[in-house]
Amino acid sequence: MVAMRSHALVALLIGSASSFAPVNRVTKNTFVSETTKLDVATLEAPVGTFTSADEEIDYSGVAYSGLNGQALQWKSEDFPRQSAVKAVIPADCFEPDTAKSLGYLAVSMSGTALCTFFGISALSLLPPSSLITLPFWVAYAAVTGTVAMGLWVLAHECGHGAFSKNKTLQTVVGYTLHSLCLVPYFSWQRSHAVHHAHTNHMELGETHVPELMVENEDEEEKSTTSYELRNSLINLFGTEDGLKAWGVIQGFLHLVIGWPAYILIGATGGPARGMTNHFVPNPLSTPDEPSKELFPGHWKSKVYQSDIGIAAVVSALLAWSVFRGPEEMMALYGGPYLVVNAWLVLYTWLQHTDVDVPHFSKDEFSYMRGALHTIDRPYDKLDPWGAIDFLHHKIGSTHVAHHFDFSIPHYKAQEATDAIKEKFPDMYLYDPTPIPQALWRVCKGCATVVKRGDRWVWKNDGIEEHL
Repeated sequence: MVAMRSHALVALLIGSASSFAPVNRVTKNTFVSETTKLDVATLEAPVGTFTSADEEIDYSGVAYSGLNGQALQWKSEDFPRQSAVKAVIPADCFEPDTAKSLGYLAVSMSGTALCTFFGISALSLLPPSSLITLPFWVAYAAVTGTVAMGLWVLAHECGHGAFSKNKTLQTVVGYTLHSLCLVPYFSWQRSHAVHHAHTNHMELGETHVPELMVENEDEEEKSTTSYELRNSLINLFGTEDGLKAWGVIQGFLHLVIGWPAYILIGATGGPARGMTNHFVPNPLSTPDEPSKELFPGHWKSKVYQSDIGIAAVVSALLAWSVFRGPEEMMALYGGPYLVVNAWLVLYTWLQHTDVDVPHFSKDEFSYMRGALHTIDRPYDKLDPWGAIDFLHHKIGSTHVAHHFDFSIPHYKAQEATDAIKEKFPDMYLYDPTPIPQALWRVCKGCATVVKRGDRWVWKNDGIEEHL
């Protein structure tokens, strides 16, 4: 079942809500799409029912992001073939440059090392065992974790085979960096490839698969834990404050608990593979589709190979805690580690989720449909200089190209992105909403999905204007 794997985290930490009362539905106007090719720049925010020559889909109760419902207008025949998109991207974009990759690695390693040296130098003046120094170490964690996220991105690039043609070098770099981040390298390499193959797939998706609600005339409506809890909070505190409370809960569960929960129990993954753990090769529960298990064949031995690196790092952290104290270990490693995890989940969540970005069941899914439902966002505007986007190797601002073909190195992703935008402007998703506002909207508005036409859309009846 979906709850077994996708939302075990919510059930574990929150439990189901005790009361549920539907929010009143707001009547919306209609938007009529007369053509397949749409000039997105001239669209007003669409609402209500979309009509095409083939079908009419009711989108009442769907809120809209800075995308203005762009992805909801697409039909299956609109999606280009993979070969057609690849043809417009310069061939050089698919070739890694080892020297350049090592140069970016040096930048991320130097930045992280400088931050760490600064933290070590501050230990004697600002001992982390004192609560008075907590604000300093929180700030240190935020800065160091933000810089170190660049190392995570480069390890991710190694896992995709986009770091170097020298496979031994690539594996050594990726395995080392990910192990230092407590990420089992080969296990994650496999699960992340599955994520790419099934982006926004309701059954086979590997991350951020939503809870679904049955909503039709033939079956009794079946609510979900998330939807019931959000409505309970709205009934208890009112719409504005209830949504704020729900948003805080969602932000905490995703940004703080989300990554370890995914690694340990496969939280937010689809139901097909059962409950999974990245440190053991076999599923923890019976999969809905046993043939789709996460670690088949030779990947089982690779899971154990990944565990060796994790065991070495965990042993070192335990020894550090014993001989130098857990406070020092948490100050210099634990805090930045949590910040890196938060960045990772932020990127993954916002790259594929928003209130008007749909998901698809297996009968309607295709690789290109999943890849082109990826969203590029303005991470270059998070700070006045675009420093964070640079330090993170533009992982969030060029992610559409990355999901089209993950062999494109990050330093060539902008060129690939520009080519896709130029040739397929109507099929490229870019939301200009500032990142904090986009995150807050997703926290509040992405609770459960319902089937509309050939897709699953986020259900926000009566609260559209509050998102």
